[in-house]
Amino acid sequence: MKRILITGASGMVGEHLTEALIKKGYTVNALVRKLRPDTEQVKYFAWDVEKGTIDKTCIEEVDAIVHLAGENIGKKPWSKHIRTKILKSRTDSIALIYKLLQTADHQITQVVSASGTGYYGNKRDEVLNEDRVPADDFLGQTCFAWEMAVAKGRSLGLRTISLRCGVIFAKEGGALPKLAAPIKLGLGATLGNGKQYIPWIHLEDAVNMYVYALEHPGLQGVYNMVAPEPVTNKQLNRQLAKTLGKPLWLPPVPAFVLRSIMGKMSELLLDSTKVSPDKIINAGFHFAYPTVETALANIFEKEQKDA
Repeated sequence: MKRILITGASGMVGEHLTEALIKKGYTVNALVRKLRPDTEQVKYFAWDVEKGTIDKTCIEEVDAIVHLAGENIGKKPWSKHIRTKILKSRTDSIALIYKLLQTADHQITQVVSASGTGYYGNKRDEVLNEDRVPADDFLGQTCFAWEMAVAKGRSLGLRTISLRCGVIFAKEGGALPKLAAPIKLGLGATLGNGKQYIPWIHLEDAVNMYVYALEHPGLQGVYNMVAPEPVTNKQLNRQLAKTLGKPLWLPPVPAFVLRSIMGKMSELLLDSTKVSPDKIINAGFHFAYPTVETALANIFEKEQKDA
């Protein structure tokens, strides 16, 4: 039985990944800001990245690390302070762990980390694979710095993997409930011109990909974490409306309106990023929900039955 250390374990992905690992017979050490009572399969350890403190016992008997910690990029407007916080929460956190590994005996051999498709920036309808250079903007440079911070683990003899994750589709959190809410009220509308591609993945597939990366030692470097079927904002809205049995009749929300409301954060909704998962598929990974139709049908299954 292996023990996995997870940072960001209290987030949506972290909680589902913890459950998935336990089902497979793993035990989990969870690094959190606020301690919880331990369970039979999960032990909780405190750390404070800003203060540079970490419970040194968190790495005892640990074989691998999954690094999910990071400030939510869609929670607050991107002031200079928030941009710094978003970056440092990702890079300083893994640096703190590597500092601990350098001074302690451990058996850790690999680090699997989150990253983001924000790495690529607004590339319209270009198909994007892992060897592209990062966008020269806030998200692109943040993802690049994040991946470089994780890759420093190779100098410690670790296998490192960064998974550039798209928008995670889940019923209980993330962007999808916000996108679906106006459609449920019959008030759905395309954002901007609707032609922008949204890199997306079902929560279950994202969790499975983290597990796959942990269990396949041949994987190393960067992989895109997106579903095989690209979808535009207009296509997504249409499929959401169809799945929920609602009309889609309102005119599009102009880009300038979104920019005036959200500022630079509007890039999250207006940038077009058409990302290819071919590299991870060629490495043997299989998607449970490869199309947006199957993903939305699964997520809103109960509502469809109740309709």
